[in-house]
Amino acid sequence: MTDKFDEFHQAILHLNPKVTDQEWDYFQQGLTCHNLAPKTFFIEADKPNQWLGFVTSGLIRGYYVDEAGEEITTAFVTENSWVTDYPSLLLGKYSRYNFQCLEPTTLIRVSYGHIQNGYAQFMGFERNGRLIAEEILKQQQQRIESFQFDSAEQRYIDFIRENPSLFNRISLTHLSSYLGIERPSLSRIRRKLVGL
Repeated sequence: MTDKFDEFHQAILHLNPKVTDQEWDYFQQGLTCHNLAPKTFFIEADKPNQWLGFVTSGLIRGYYVDEAGEEITTAFVTENSWVTDYPSLLLGKYSRYNFQCLEPTTLIRVSYGHIQNGYAQFMGFERNGRLIAEEILKQQQQRIESFQFDSAEQRYIDFIRENPSLFNRISLTHLSSYLGIERPSLSRIRRKLVGL
C-alpha cells in the first residue's frame, strides 16, 4: 500500500516540487487504494462524483452514451495519470460520463472534500489542486484542438506516436470512437500508412 502512495507522492512532487511534508502528511490521510476488475466503473454517468483518482496500474476508458445509444470514447487513462470528471466534481452535479476499467486497475483516490479541507488548512495546498486540474485540462484541450485542426489521418498518427504502448491494449472500436473516425475509415488509414 505504501508503495502505491509513494507513486502518488512522486506524481504530486513532479507537478509541485514545493509540497511540504506537512501538506503531504495531510494529503496522505485522505488517500485510499482500490483494486478494480475489468468493467468496473470508477465514475458512472447520472451519479454524483466526489472523487479524484490516480491510476498506478491498468487502464480506464472515459465515454458517454449519445442520443442514438452509441458509446463515444472521450479518454483513455493509463498508469501515472489523473482521472475524474471535473465539472461534476467542482459543481456537485451528476456526471455525464462513465469511467470504466478496461483492465485490472489499481488506483488511489481522494475525496474532493478532503482536498477542499486542505485548501483551508494549508496556504500552498491550492497549488496542488490547480496543477492537477491543469494536467487534466491540458489533455482535454489537446483532444478538442485535434478535432478542430487536424485531419483524421493526423489524429491517428499523433495518437500512435504519443501512446505507443496503448495501441495494443485497446480495441479498434474504442480507438475509432475516440478519434472520431468510422471503423472502415480507420482501417483504410491504417492500411495506407502500413503501405508507406
